[in-house]
Amino acid sequence: MKTDTGDVCRITPELSVRELVVHYPRLRAVLEELGIDYCCGGQHTLLEAAHHAKRPWPEVFAALENGRTRAAPGPAARNWSLEPLDKLADHIQAVHHRFTREQLQRLDGLLKKVFRAHHSSHGVMLTGLRQVFGCLSEELLPHLDQEEQVLFPAVKKIFAPPPGSTAGLDIPLGMLEQLIQQMMLEHESAGRALSELRRMSNNYLLPPDACPTFAALFEALPALEADLHEHIHLENNILFPGGLEREAALAR
Repeated sequence: MKTDTGDVCRITPELSVRELVVHYPRLRAVLEELGIDYCCGGQHTLLEAAHHAKRPWPEVFAALENGRTRAAPGPAARNWSLEPLDKLADHIQAVHHRFTREQLQRLDGLLKKVFRAHHSSHGVMLTGLRQVFGCLSEELLPHLDQEEQVLFPAVKKIFAPPPGSTAGLDIPLGMLEQLIQQMMLEHESAGRALSELRRMSNNYLLPPDACPTFAALFEALPALEADLHEHIHLENNILFPGGLEREAALAR
């Protein structure tokens, strides 16, 4: 069967998670349900990912095959692996970076309000959430700035010249790889923070005495998590590998 990119790709234990989500973007939802990390864990094979998620391979294979053959409801999501990388960088900045900044500011306010109102009954959980969220926010904001001011312009520069020309390669060779390695390390840190927030909140289960602001907080945190998963997937699995391939081609 053809993939979402029009190619033919068989689901095997040796297939990497990155290859799977690039060829079948709609299977990201299946991986989420299985507890498989496709953002920062794209380098693992599906068999390794199944082991890390404590899922037997037959269960993972059956779920992925079912998702692959089942018709997706509604219009197909945009497949960014088929788009120019400079356009993808613009999309990430305009959509995901903007959303992240807006939600970090909103969540900071929600956490403060909920802590003031509920610290007497849920102080341990809320204190932990504030600490982890604070660290996540402090890491993400300069991370976004670094991508917008350094990494994305570097990607656009190496896509400026026509194939076979080095006219746009005015950054030191290897600089892009160093930038990307640093960004991926920070992505891993963000992923750990998101997992910790979910664990501490008991999968965002509202306590019986939750007020509307508490409910808004426990809706906004998983929304940030979902968007960051998509954001990191686009960078780790499409933008970064494509940028490195282009840099290598221009250097030859």
